Amino acid sequence: MSLTADDVKKIARLAALDIRPEQVADYEKNLSSILNLVEQMDAVDTTGVEPMAHPLHMVQPLRDDAVTEEDQRDHFQEHAPATEDGYYLVPKVIE
Repeated sequence: MSLTADDVKKIARLAALDIRPEQVADYEKNLSSILNLVEQMDAVDTTGVEPMAHPLHMVQPLRDDAVTEEDQRDHFQEHAPATEDGYYLVPKVIE
C-alpha cells in the first residue's frame, strides 16, 4: 500500500502531529514501507499456528513463599495516631 502526501497530512492532523512540509516526503516513504511490511506479514498462512503470549518459551523462576521478617505490626502501630483491631484508622474523606 502506498500513501500519498495528502494521506500523510491527514494522518498527521488526526494524530495531532506537527510535520513540516519538507518532512512529508520522508513520512510518506517510511509509512508506506511499514504498511507494505504489514501486508507481507498478513499474506503469510498462519493456519494451525498457535498464538503465543510471549516469544520466549520460558518459565518464570519463583522462590519459595517463606517468611523472612518478623511481625512488627504492633511496633509500627505504636506511632500511629489511631488504630483498631490491627488496622490504621484514617479520617473519612468521601461522603
